[in-house]
Order: sequence, then C-alpha cells, then structure tokens
Amino acid sequence: MVCAEDAIGIYQRLLKHGIQVWLTGGWGIDALLGEQTRPHKDLDLIVLLDDVVRMRELLGQEGYDLKELWPENRWAADAHGVETATAFVLQDAHGRELDAHAMRLDDRGNGIPAWEAEGRVFSGQDLTREGRIAGVAVRCLSPEMQVLCHTGYELPDVQMRDLELLHAKFGELQ
Repeated sequence: MVCAEDAIGIYQRLLKHGIQVWLTGGWGIDALLGEQTRPHKDLDLIVLLDDVVRMRELLGQEGYDLKELWPENRWAADAHGVETATAFVLQDAHGRELDAHAMRLDDRGNGIPAWEAEGRVFSGQDLTREGRIAGVAVRCLSPEMQVLCHTGYELPDVQMRDLELLHAKFGELQ
C-alpha cells in the first residue's frame, strides 16, 4: 500500500529534482476530492518522456525496481535518444508500487501519450488542475480526464466508487 506520506514524499522528491509529474488514478482522484477516501495499492503518475530515465534512476536509489511493463507500453526515444519504456510499474522492497505512463508535450502544451493510447490527448487544461493530499498541493489530471482514463476496461468496485465520488463533487463529467 502507498500511504499519503509515501505519495507526497515521492511527488515532492521528483519535483525537487526537476521531474514534472501529474497524479492520476486513485491518488489523483483523492487529490481532486481533497481527502483520502480509501487505501491505495499504488501511486499512478504521468511523467514527461524526457524525465523517465532520471525518474527511474532517482527512485532506483530508493529501492524501486521494474516490476512489469503494461500491455500498452511502447518503447520510445527520449530527447537524448535513449529508448525507454512508456507504461510500467516500479516496486520497492516493501511492496509499494508506482504506476507510470510517459507523455510528450506539444508546442501548445497538450500532453501526447507515448504509450498506446488510441489517439488520447491531454489538453493543457487537463494538466493544470491542482488537488491536495493531506493538505499538500499536487498537480493532477482534471476530473473529466480522470473519467476518460477510467474507460475501455472493466472497472473494479473501488474504481467505480472513485468515479461516483468525482461525479458527486463535480457533477456529470463526460
């Protein structure tokens, strides 16, 4: 499990090292809601493709190793020509997991997924939301994009509840 202190600690360490990330998934939804609503098995992040290698090196120093590649993973070259995974899970010795997906920013500030995402684009507006975890401000995806990211697969009950809570706070989301 990833507790609030773990999530904030990882988020702040990455930012301190100049690595931009956006929270998504359960912690991203809880950040939008402003409170932790359930235990979280992992921390879901979107990271810039050009920061993946540095992120993995930094977290590797803290004991995070590659656990698995997601089926939607695509290998892509970063700005330095290094081929890197774009959809993967890291895990430390305590079983804490970090689920990362990489994107590029276009010249208008839109996020273009580097993984197989069937034409999905994160608008600049989707990337400017701020939420809070244990009172700490974090960047996260917009409520609308959180809903969109939870389509195309059968949702477990906890994720259905997450979406219900988003709808209760923000109204009907497309």
